[in-house]
Amino acid sequence: MPDKTETRLRASLSAIPSLVNYTGPVERLGGLTNLVFRVGDTCVRLPGAGTEEYINRAHEAVSARAAADAGVSPEVIFADPETGVMATRFIDGAATMTPAGFRADIGTVRRAGQAFRRLHTSGAKFPFTFELFAMIDEYLGILSTKDVALPDGYHDVVSEAQSVRAALARNPVPLVACHCDPLCENFLDTGEQIYIVDWEYSGMNDPMWDLGDLSVEGEFDAAQDQALLEAYACGEPQAADRARMIIYKAMCDLLWTLWGLIQLANGNPADDFRAYADGRFARCRTLMASDTFADSLRTLQTA
Repeated sequence: MPDKTETRLRASLSAIPSLVNYTGPVERLGGLTNLVFRVGDTCVRLPGAGTEEYINRAHEAVSARAAADAGVSPEVIFADPETGVMATRFIDGAATMTPAGFRADIGTVRRAGQAFRRLHTSGAKFPFTFELFAMIDEYLGILSTKDVALPDGYHDVVSEAQSVRAALARNPVPLVACHCDPLCENFLDTGEQIYIVDWEYSGMNDPMWDLGDLSVEGEFDAAQDQALLEAYACGEPQAADRARMIIYKAMCDLLWTLWGLIQLANGNPADDFRAYADGRFARCRTLMASDTFADSLRTLQTA
């Protein structure tokens, strides 16, 4: 007897022309907020509860197709902005990355850097602009309607981060098409190429956000950071790029702390989101208090 999740999936397949008559097996894949399945040679994503509060599915569909055209993401077979159901080509034989997977093979780190470079230089135009401080305000607005406490000192750190905002404004870079949510599990490695999936948070952004955020998600060490930057830059990275990458390592934790609290408020059972949010905020504060962060901020302030 199929469970409610499979029943929902089977009902959703009726809207996908290439799968309307599919009766074969389905396999549940990963997914932190959504439900993801392998259905034959297709990957089908059903949106998670509450994601309509902060995800624009029409924007996501445009970005996913543009990323596929750029050669860094699987072909989009179907996307319904109203329901949030999306189907993409399944990349057979690709390994879903994890922090351990990135640690085990420095080549995967380099392939991730190359994938970012291919995306960022593709000329793709995403419909959303990913603006850090505006998103912090948006997420705080969502949380103001929910019964969830911010970590102690959160607003104080946002105030401290205004120096970051000023330094970034002093040294603006052209915004490019970015993934903006590079969880390790969003990287599929064939051994020759990495494909990036899940474009829910994608937008025009500072390219170093993608590198800094992946470094955090993958728990990269200094050697991995260097390999990522070198692969991206096709050589030795510029000091300003390195500085922005380090700064964004702290800033992504500042933002995703709030995302975790929204998941907690929405009752998402996929993780302990109280621990997730508190851990990210503590890591943000630790990095912001470090000499490395201070040096990076000074690099941008004096450039």
